Amino acid sequence: MRVTNLNWLSSLSSLKYLDLGKVNLSEASTNWMQAVNMLPSLLELHLSSCELSGFPHYSNSFVNLTSLLVIDLSYDNFNTTLPSWLFNISTTLRDLYLNVARIKGPIPHVNLQSLGNLVNLDLSYNNIGREGIIELVNGLSVWCNNSLEELHLGHNGLGGELPDSLGNFNNLRSLDLSSNRFDGPLPKSIQHLTNLEVLYLNDNCISGPIPPWIGNMLRMKILDLSFNQMNGTVPNSIGQLRELIAMCLDGNSWEGYVDISNCNVSSMFPGWLRSTQKGLDKIVLKNVGISYTIPEWLWKLDIEFIDLSKNQLFGKLPNSLSFSSTAFLVDLSFKHLEGQLPLWFNVKWFFLENNLFSGPIPLNIGDSSSLEVLRVSGNLLNGSIPSSVSKLKGLEAIDLSNNNLSGDIPKNWNDLHQLDVIDLSKNKLSGEIPWWMCSISSLRQLMLGDNNLIGELSSSLQNCTRLYSLDLGNNKFSGVIPKWIGEKMSSLEQLRLRGNMLTGDIPEQLCWLFELHILDLALNKLSGSIPQCFGNLTALTSVTLLDIENYKARTSYSNRMELVVKGQVMEFESILPIVNLIDLSNNNLWGQILEGIMNLSTLGILMLKTLNLSCNSLLGPIPPGMSSITTSNHLNLLHNLLLGPIPTTNQFSTFSDPSIYEANLGLCGLPLSANCTPPNDQNHKDDQDDEEDEDDRYMSWFFISMIMGFPVGFWSVCGSLALNKSWRHAYFRFIDEIICRLYIFKIVNMARLKTKIESTGVHG
Repeated sequence: MRVTNLNWLSSLSSLKYLDLGKVNLSEASTNWMQAVNMLPSLLELHLSSCELSGFPHYSNSFVNLTSLLVIDLSYDNFNTTLPSWLFNISTTLRDLYLNVARIKGPIPHVNLQSLGNLVNLDLSYNNIGREGIIELVNGLSVWCNNSLEELHLGHNGLGGELPDSLGNFNNLRSLDLSSNRFDGPLPKSIQHLTNLEVLYLNDNCISGPIPPWIGNMLRMKILDLSFNQMNGTVPNSIGQLRELIAMCLDGNSWEGYVDISNCNVSSMFPGWLRSTQKGLDKIVLKNVGISYTIPEWLWKLDIEFIDLSKNQLFGKLPNSLSFSSTAFLVDLSFKHLEGQLPLWFNVKWFFLENNLFSGPIPLNIGDSSSLEVLRVSGNLLNGSIPSSVSKLKGLEAIDLSNNNLSGDIPKNWNDLHQLDVIDLSKNKLSGEIPWWMCSISSLRQLMLGDNNLIGELSSSLQNCTRLYSLDLGNNKFSGVIPKWIGEKMSSLEQLRLRGNMLTGDIPEQLCWLFELHILDLALNKLSGSIPQCFGNLTALTSVTLLDIENYKARTSYSNRMELVVKGQVMEFESILPIVNLIDLSNNNLWGQILEGIMNLSTLGILMLKTLNLSCNSLLGPIPPGMSSITTSNHLNLLHNLLLGPIPTTNQFSTFSDPSIYEANLGLCGLPLSANCTPPNDQNHKDDQDDEEDEDDRYMSWFFISMIMGFPVGFWSVCGSLALNKSWRHAYFRFIDEIICRLYIFKIVNMARLKTKIESTGVHG
């Protein structure tokens, strides 16, 4: 559409919104402003892409647009400098768009007081030059410091150092100074732009390092510093920019290392790493949103430490790779990498867990002689564990858990004297625990749970005197719990034996494990009573804080364990050291809940987080001492023979789930529906009622004792006679003798009585 003049606008004096965008006004360029000036009520003026050329030169008093909020003259062909009246056109002006309008410099020296409400200023893609730009920014920082949110001056040939006054814009959200000639370092004042979300400084001559304070700009979403002359290391503080969705650092001279975590750097693999060639030896891009394949050029860099974990990388890795110098760590865990497990050389710590690697472990994995830590859990590996692992003499930790490995545990690892951690859990391994396991004096964690291992708990395990974590749960172990676990393993903190076929009593020697804070013996066939000395398990008596230094020392392997809490199977990892749990459920335990177990309370406060005694034959009342519980997260007394009222004080009042007390026919009180008769309630019961209640309780115990005693007595006598022939004969001979003796006794005494009666009658 083409319009030759705008004189018709004069008849629209009440017009508030005018948008002639993309209408050809090239033939009206001489009088467009005069026509618009006849609209005193105008609020928004949009003349973008109208091929306007030239600004009329008016005095400020001539302009009659005092109500304007928005001026959009972008994508026109002014080919001239900005007139001074444009900066004083309206005190209400909010948005001024002059981008891609062929505006020339210099910027006029004018008072910018009228722009006190300016929110958006876009002068990008023009040819303003460096003259007057400092004055413009300084003036805006004085009069618009609280209102300006977007300042776009990119692609203008601006130069010099970045002005310090940039830091005065308190509410600035977007700053674009790209494709200019700015030089020097980043001014410190920029760190005060705490609301900044977008920063484009790419394609300039900015030098120096990225300052650490960049991490304080917490709202940053886009950061582009590419193609400058910056150097130094990329600061770790960039990892604090949790809202970052794009970061470009290409075309600089970074050196040393890159360490960025937990922010969105890029969905593509950052190309700027390829141009970083000056001594780059460490790359950490952990959880930074990369969703791409790993480029081949990355493996050609001389890297000593590379962590790309917790991204969405996919594809395959080179089957064989050798670093020119020994790499300390390669962490490619938590991705979607697939194919065969690669065999890499000159790597000390190799982490590939939680990927999609499949097939067998390479038979010649023992040739990776530099390996100290191998973590490949959570993949789809199958087959047996190669015997060549025994060649890895420097191996400190091996984690093959959560795969589909089968066969026996290798029997030739006894020469791995540095081994500290063995985790083979959640596989399909069979056979018995090999004798060499505890010939390794350095072993501290042995995780063999969730396999198909059989046999009794090998006595060779008692040589594992340094173990602090032992998991043999969910296997097919039988026999009793050995006493030497408590006698020899004094450092044990976590013991998981659930889901086996263990029998016999719980040995009191377990009470000697003063560091024990997790004891899981559920789902076995244990009998007897709960040892009263469990109150001596002092590690359960207080809240444990994470020992940061000790935790860091164990970072080569992340200790984890599956536990049942509130009926749910949960895997604990980072917080495992502070979990307190006793689970004795689903056994054949009997007797009362002893007051001794309540000794776990400190200053009257029980710090035990989970106590599960369900599915046993425990009887009697809930001990009064259990009312000292104040911090327990979960209690389960389901399916026992408990009776009496449920405590209502302290933490018991929060245990509102009735299922934790169900199948205890003698329990009463909330949250169960069965009511208890409160003692000494004169309004409802008199003393006679109390005595009757007491008699009822004694009768309940009498019937319980009779019900339990009859089968025990009957089968202890009759069962032995039925099974043992010699006992049966001896028993019936004994009965015959007794009958004969009683018969003779009767006959003799009857004869004596008769004689006495007759004698009395004669003398009478």
